Amino acid sequence: MPTVVLAPAVARWLNPEPGISVGERRFDLPGGTVRELLDQLFAQHPVLRGYLTDDAGALRHHVVAFVNGAAVADKRALAEPVPPGAEVYIFQALSGG
Repeated sequence: MPTVVLAPAVARWLNPEPGISVGERRFDLPGGTVRELLDQLFAQHPVLRGYLTDDAGALRHHVVAFVNGAAVADKRALAEPVPPGAEVYIFQALSGG
């Protein structure tokens, strides 16, 4: 089963559990594409949907995702395959000057 890892800047949108410091959050989720994994994540944590995706379901400009270290190229379709045991890392991109 793939693992979705939320960087601390994304994980802060979830209510931290008592005794757990704010940091990365990991979720083992079923799915064969980035879209399927995100749908599973949003089913468990709906508050993340509006932060990570826009109204059309594409990753927002300030959000990036990697599958086993390779950047997700199509932030709109999110159809990149995710093999079993893969790690999908999602974090907030830095911008500004």
